[in-house]
Amino acid sequence: MKRIKHIIFILFLLSLIVGVGCSGEQKTEEKSAVAKQQTFTCPMHPQIIKHEMGTCPICAMDLVPFEKNSDDKSIKLDAQRQLLANIKIIKIGEGNSGDVANQSVLNGRLVVDPQQSNYISAKVSGRVEELFVREIGVAINKGQPLYRLYAEQLSTLQQEYLLALAQQKQFAGDKLEQQLVSSAKQKLLLYGQTEKQLQQLTKTQQKNPYVTIYATQGGTVAELGITQGQYVAEGTPIMRLEGYGKLWVEVDVYPNEMKQIKQGQQLKVVVNGWEDQAQTMNVDFINPSLRAGTQLTQIRGSITNPNGQWQPGLQVKVMLASQAVDGGMSLPVDAVIRDAKGEHVWIKTGKDSFEPVPVSTGKANGSNVQITSGLATGDEVVITGAYLLYSEYVLKRGKHPLG
Repeated sequence: MKRIKHIIFILFLLSLIVGVGCSGEQKTEEKSAVAKQQTFTCPMHPQIIKHEMGTCPICAMDLVPFEKNSDDKSIKLDAQRQLLANIKIIKIGEGNSGDVANQSVLNGRLVVDPQQSNYISAKVSGRVEELFVREIGVAINKGQPLYRLYAEQLSTLQQEYLLALAQQKQFAGDKLEQQLVSSAKQKLLLYGQTEKQLQQLTKTQQKNPYVTIYATQGGTVAELGITQGQYVAEGTPIMRLEGYGKLWVEVDVYPNEMKQIKQGQQLKVVVNGWEDQAQTMNVDFINPSLRAGTQLTQIRGSITNPNGQWQPGLQVKVMLASQAVDGGMSLPVDAVIRDAKGEHVWIKTGKDSFEPVPVSTGKANGSNVQITSGLATGDEVVITGAYLLYSEYVLKRGKHPLG
C-alpha cells in the first residue's frame, strides 16, 4: 500500500515538473513573439503606436516602422520623401575644400543718400491754382509738371516784354532797345517761362498770368509743403525729392573691431530678406568719435539699389572677415548636427540610405564651418535636411544616432 502511494507521489511530481517546463517554454515563446512583433508609429505624433500598419488617427499620415531594437546605423528614405525633405548632397572634393575665414557680423541699416535729394522751391510768388502732385511717396520724372501758379507779377513782366518788342520795331537797330528786349526776356526765363512760351506770347500778343512749374529732376516725393489754393512767396519750399538709386549703409562698430577696418576697404553687405543678393560696399567714411550714450562708432559706405527694391530703414548685415584658417574642408553650417553627444553629419551610403558620421570641426563663420576630421574625399554629405534625418532616426530607433 505504501509502495503504491509512493509511486503516485512520484508521478504527481513528474507531472508538475513537466507542466512548469511547458509553461516556461510557452511564456518564452510568447515573449519571443512579442519581441519579434513589429510596431508602427506616426512621424508627426510619436505617441501613436500600433502593432499593424495603418494611418495616424490625428493627421492621417501613413505610420512608419518603429525599429527600437535594430542595430542598423543607417536609415532609409525613399526618393519622394527625400524630395519633400529637400535633401541636398555634395561630394567631398568638389569645390568644398579650402580656407574658411573667421567672420564677424556687423549690424547696419540703409539710409537715404543726401546727394540723391533735392529741394524744389518757388521761383515766383503767387497762388497755387492747380497742384498735380498731392501726396508723398509718388515717383516723378524730370520735366513732369508739378503745379500751376497764378502770378500777377508774371503778367507785369509779360507786358514789359511786349512793350520792349514794340519799341524795338519802332527803333530798329537801336542797341538800347535790343538790350531792353533781352533784359525783359531774361526776366521771364528766370520766372520759369520757356522759349516756346515766349514765342507764343510774341505771336498772340496775349498775356497769360499762369505759369506751370516742372520738375528739374526725377525722384520720389518725400515732403510736400503746399496745398492747392495756397499763396506762396518767392523761395517757399514746395517739395523735397529723394532718389533711391543709391543708398547709404550705416554700420555700427565696436572700438575693438575698428582695427580691422580701413578707409576704402571692401565689405560684403547682405540686406535682411535678400540674402541671395549680396552687395559690396567701399568704406567711405569712418566716424572718429563714439555715438552719444553708446560704446559704438559708425562707418558708412554706399550700395546701388537695383529697381528701387530696397527702402531706407531696412536692416543689413555687414561681413567683417579676419584672418583665414588654412587647410581642411568646409561645409555649410546646417550640414553639421550639434548636441550633447557631439557633432555629426549624414552621408549617403546607398540609393536611399543615409548614415551618421561623427566629425570634428574648427573655425566657423556665418555660413560655413571647417571640418578637421571624420570625412574623406568622395564622401557624399547631406547639406540640407540633415536635421530631418536626425529626427527620423531618433523616431524610428528610439536612440541617438551616435549611440
